[in-house]
Amino acid sequence: MTRSQLRRLPSYLFLAVSAFLSVFPLYFMAVSATNASRDVLGARLVPGGEFMANLDKLLTQHDVGAALWHSAVIAVGTTVLALVICSIAGYGFEVFHSKGKDRVMALLLLAMMIPFAATMIPLFRMFADFGLVNSSIAVILPFIATPLLVLLFRQAARSFPHEIVEAARLDGLGELNIFFRIFLPTMRSTLAAAAVITFMMSWNNFLWPRVILVNNKYQTIPMLISNLRAGYVTDYGVLMLAVLIASLPTMVIFLVLQRAFAQGITGAIK
Repeated sequence: MTRSQLRRLPSYLFLAVSAFLSVFPLYFMAVSATNASRDVLGARLVPGGEFMANLDKLLTQHDVGAALWHSAVIAVGTTVLALVICSIAGYGFEVFHSKGKDRVMALLLLAMMIPFAATMIPLFRMFADFGLVNSSIAVILPFIATPLLVLLFRQAARSFPHEIVEAARLDGLGELNIFFRIFLPTMRSTLAAAAVITFMMSWNNFLWPRVILVNNKYQTIPMLISNLRAGYVTDYGVLMLAVLIASLPTMVIFLVLQRAFAQGITGAIK
């Protein structure tokens, strides 16, 4: 082993340990889904033969399909609406720039410091007055315009050549056409990054759906997982299988869009 390789050895060891610590919880989750509850509590690290039994218990005792459907509707609806609204807002903040808009943006960023728990009760009362309790709309609406995504699109719009906007205006193209036909196609990586962030946050959202979806008939997959631990005895094999099923959509979304996600985040930071 050369001297340069010896100098890099601590870095390799650190990366190997970090990779192991990152992957091990996923491995343990997948393995535990195939074991009985007593084996999970005993920290068994090899696959077992209880996968089909755990799956049968999960599907017969709980409406997993409905929970996945509700989570998918909420996550996809939130993602689509958030991308449209926040991209338009970010575009407007930068293309129609003014000092007043900078102050509004500063207020929006300050609003990120307010914990959601502080606004949850007023939100619940507002949606209750409109008769939207136990509806997907009430879960979606509070998260379709977030300061983080507006800032992400605003930063991305700063790299967009304003000369193209001026030329399109001279050619008689309207602002909406400029936005949808010229601006958005160049923001694919930013859209992918925003989509990953929004989908994962919405899919894993637990607190607000638990508050606004009073009836378990409308429960999402995180609520179902919480209910698995609500009894006197917890079947950890079934619980781990439910967690595995709930994790698969976010894993797939991230793996498919990971390159565009990295490009979008890097572009926004620049």
